[in-house]
Amino acid sequence: MGNRLTQIATRTGDNGTTGLGDNTRVSKDSLRVHAMGDVDELNSHIGLLLCEDMPQGVRDVLVEIQHQLFNLGGELSIPGYELLKPEAVLALDEALAEHNEHLPRLQEFILPAGTRAASQAHVCRTVARRAERAVVALGAQDALKDTPRQYLNRLSDLMFVLSRVLNRYRTDGTVGDDVYWKSERMAKAAGE
Repeated sequence: MGNRLTQIATRTGDNGTTGLGDNTRVSKDSLRVHAMGDVDELNSHIGLLLCEDMPQGVRDVLVEIQHQLFNLGGELSIPGYELLKPEAVLALDEALAEHNEHLPRLQEFILPAGTRAASQAHVCRTVARRAERAVVALGAQDALKDTPRQYLNRLSDLMFVLSRVLNRYRTDGTVGDDVYWKSERMAKAAGE
């Protein structure tokens, strides 16, 4: 594996095409390349999130997600190939259940804000949704397995839950909270 990327600047993409894993070349504005790029961007944002202080259980989940996103990128780069397994979706379901279990029930929408780690988790959530849209668009054009779409859908849900976990995480023993949207309905209900 260490010899695979010996030359980074190949100049083969100077004409606006890029090589896929099956040695075919496609336009850099193809739906497949958009989907691959969105998954790569998502993985990079998760890498940035991992620079923050967080519970070890959350860190472990995010590291595994990075590996699975690399599998997803590989699958997208080789038409007809499967690297992302359905078990990866089940692992996200388990993480969702585990991390959501201890959170208070939401009474109102929350803003993508709070701690820096929680805010970065919200960025990951929105990029996951964009990657999901790109995979759906690609799937309408080319045959794709269901797992990539399901994985990104579930991952965006998990990133929402993890943002809430990260807003509560403090090393000083205090407990944080979500940043709630100040809606007119809630203000009227509170008599404000």
